[in-house]
Amino acid sequence: MKNNELTIDHSIIAEELFREGCNCAQSTFCAFCDIMKMDKDAALRISSSFGGGMGRLREVCGALSGILMACGVLYGYSDVTDPSLKAEHYALVQEIARRFREKHGTIICRELLSGIEVDSSPNPSARTEQFYRIRPCAMIVRSAAAILDEIIAERTQNM
Repeated sequence: MKNNELTIDHSIIAEELFREGCNCAQSTFCAFCDIMKMDKDAALRISSSFGGGMGRLREVCGALSGILMACGVLYGYSDVTDPSLKAEHYALVQEIARRFREKHGTIICRELLSGIEVDSSPNPSARTEQFYRIRPCAMIVRSAAAILDEIIAERTQNM
């Protein structure tokens, strides 16, 4: 990765994608298409299942899932016979989750939305002014992407 690629603020892109209608996972994953060298349509499809804490089940936050998928594309392993590669990657995943939890108090969607009336039906919520005013999702999407930008900058400096 070149240093000039780090000048892009992926957190702004992630929030813009969310406000355009992408789910939380699509927003954070697709924000990094430039450095993942991935087609946006493919990225939208890959990440589409993880919005709303995995298909609106309200489990692990989709914004976190999106940056973890991007982390896999950027830093994942493919040699499944080397346990040290798996351990190294899982340590990175845990560090990202730790930073997310430190910033938001939890990694669980329903807990992030505590106090807001939400359900787990498969029907997406209408993206109204009220939706954006009440839910913290746009801010969470933005901060999740910022976490991955921090990780990328740190790993680039250590190269």
